[in-house]
Amino acid sequence: MARCTAPSRGHRSASAAANCPACRTRYGRYGGYSSYESYPSPSYSSSSGSGGSVRSSSGGSVRPHWSPAGSAASYTPAEVRALTPVRESVEKRAPRPDIRDVFLCHAWDDRQGAAKELHDLLESRGVTVWFSEKDVALGSQLLREIDKGLAKSRVGIVLVTPSLLRRIEGEGIAEKELSALLARDLLVPIVHGTTYDALRDVSPLLGSRSGLDTAENPMAVVATKLAELVSITVPSLRATG
Repeated sequence: MARCTAPSRGHRSASAAANCPACRTRYGRYGGYSSYESYPSPSYSSSSGSGGSVRSSSGGSVRPHWSPAGSAASYTPAEVRALTPVRESVEKRAPRPDIRDVFLCHAWDDRQGAAKELHDLLESRGVTVWFSEKDVALGSQLLREIDKGLAKSRVGIVLVTPSLLRRIEGEGIAEKELSALLARDLLVPIVHGTTYDALRDVSPLLGSRSGLDTAENPMAVVATKLAELVSITVPSLRATG
């Protein structure tokens, strides 16, 4: 019988496991996904305490510590890796009644379509959203209002659609919002009706960020995951917000 070549703590990477005579058959089917070798495997615990995640009952899915028990949302390990830094930053910031949960960056063409759908789904889940359609008064200086909205939002989400990609290429308002959001770590791209490959062609920097994709999760599930991501239970502040 082949003997495992790993030290007592296990293999340090997927490639090391793939080269091990005892473990290569178990890891071999993942050999084509070399991009995962640069990421450490997420740690999972048997409890939902801060700093860990628990395995869910679904095969291949996990439950991050911020997702409440009984949630119908199912997360992939890649989603947990992408969202954990954002969640950690949310937990470090003290909630304030004058701060919105999320700033929604979107293309002008999507304001009555996908952007409004996402906004409505988030608000129905108790998330406070900065949304230009309701937060920029007629006659206001749009860029100034955007600056104020960014400053008073805990997390930025970018709804990446074909319209947004065109706006970024044209260096319009959406491109200016995106530049400000990219300067912060609290940014979650939501790809809708397009692909990450198309995004990387237009904005490699934004395309390097991992987020959520409506091709894998319906918009309602995306909204649920975002609501769980930003939810901090402070009843007195929520009641006055």
